[in-house]
Amino acid sequence: MEVTEAMKLVHQINLAFGIALVLVLSVTGIVIHYVLLDHLIGAQKDDLKAMSAEMTATMKTLDVTVKHTPVPSYTQAMPVAPSTAGVSAILTDNTGSVLQVSPAASIDISQPVKLEADSQPVTTAASIQAIQSGSAKNYITVDHLTPLGTLTLYTPMSKIQSIEQALLKRVLIIFGAAGLVMFLFSLFITKKLIRPLIRLRDELTKVKERRFADVRFIKAGGEIGTVAKSVYDMAGELNRFNHVQKQFFQNASHELKTPLTSISGYAEGIRDGVFEGESVNKGLDVIMNESARLTKLVTEMTLLAKLDSEEDVFKSEEVCLQELLTETVERMNPLLVKKGIMLQTMYEDAEPVTLRADRDKLLQALLNVVSNAVRYAKHHIYIHADIRKDQVMIRVSDDGPGIPDDLLPYLFHRFVKGKDGESGLGLAISRAIVERCGGQIAAGNGR
Repeated sequence: MEVTEAMKLVHQINLAFGIALVLVLSVTGIVIHYVLLDHLIGAQKDDLKAMSAEMTATMKTLDVTVKHTPVPSYTQAMPVAPSTAGVSAILTDNTGSVLQVSPAASIDISQPVKLEADSQPVTTAASIQAIQSGSAKNYITVDHLTPLGTLTLYTPMSKIQSIEQALLKRVLIIFGAAGLVMFLFSLFITKKLIRPLIRLRDELTKVKERRFADVRFIKAGGEIGTVAKSVYDMAGELNRFNHVQKQFFQNASHELKTPLTSISGYAEGIRDGVFEGESVNKGLDVIMNESARLTKLVTEMTLLAKLDSEEDVFKSEEVCLQELLTETVERMNPLLVKKGIMLQTMYEDAEPVTLRADRDKLLQALLNVVSNAVRYAKHHIYIHADIRKDQVMIRVSDDGPGIPDDLLPYLFHRFVKGKDGESGLGLAISRAIVERCGGQIAAGNGR
């Protein structure tokens, strides 16, 4: 099936190229035909003009006196014998009377000349008049004034046409050979192009069937190679996203199952009378705490899903950086006082700095990062803000033990938790918010 479709596509491309090639060669041949014919006619007229000028010069040296006598008496007036070159001559006086025709049999009475405006056969005299007037399209004529009158040289078009056709045949043979070579070359090129396209189609079929891990890189040049690289990268990203999604649902089910188990267990215990007295209040506290934890977890998962899928979840506006950091500190202040941690904010630029973002969501991203720092800091947290290359940079650092090296590459992934982490969604939400605002977020250990 693959070979049949490939051959079908190859034949279609080759047929289209062949038709285009025939059209181009045909148009070129027609243009060359008329250009070559015009060139040969022009060259022949130039030769006739040169010949008539030579004959006129000879007539002047003979000093012939024009009289109305029979035609043979003017043979000396035409000393050049042009018939040897396939050229004939007609000499007329100033009144239009024919003085001499050389050679006399050059006009075939059995095939009289046809005038352009009149398709009826004419007599020999009329044929001579048609040649002199230039209306006989099967002759090339040139007129020249002489001492005796008007000298008309003419040669049949068939002579020029035979030369033009011989040259045109050679040109067409060359064109045919070149066209054949180009067609064979097109076969080679199309096969070379179609083969990676067919393979690329197969890889796209794997993507359609969600077999992202089976997609292979197709080596090809030019634009096809670029598309193949994009398909391979897309398959890798889809495979990673698919893996993350599966891991997300597994972790989500685990994270949701834990509080639900606690709630269900204490609720059943209270209902069945297992807990009495103070234990009932303790059980109710656990139920309330786990319900709050469950609510927070569902809220974070919902927000993360919206950040990934919805375009209108962000409301962009002008945000003052100093005000944003001040509100962050105020929100975190109760937790800071409780843990005895000092938070210090530093600005490189004294002037107010504004940026365009969703204020509430960017505030939430900062709160998630700072609360994570509070969880691991010993005594101090620092927020440093400055501008580098027209970009706002916010750095949050603490004097805690640092991030484990094996956790660092996955710190912003979903459900990735440190030693004292909660849901593992806070930093993932921060990453989604920052990236939706057009920024980047990263983590590292200070050395």
